[in-house]
Amino acid sequence: MEPQEARVEAQEARVEALESLLAHQERALQELSDLVASQWTRIDALTREVLRLRDDVQTFGARAAPDRPPPHY
Repeated sequence: MEPQEARVEAQEARVEALESLLAHQERALQELSDLVASQWTRIDALTREVLRLRDDVQTFGARAAPDRPPPHY
C-alpha cells in the first residue's frame, strides 16, 4: 500500500469515527432536550397546584378567623 493510500484510509476512518460520535451526541442531545421539556411541563403543573393550594389556604384562613374572640373569653 502506498503512503498516500494509507493516509486516505486513515482520514476516512477518522471521518467515520467522527460521524459516529456526532450521531451519538445528537441522540444524547435530543434525549436531554426532551427530558428538559418534560420537566418544565411538570414544573408548570406543580407551580399551578401550589398557587391553587395557597389560594385555598388563604380562603380557608379568612373564613375560619373570626373578627371577634369566641364567647367564652
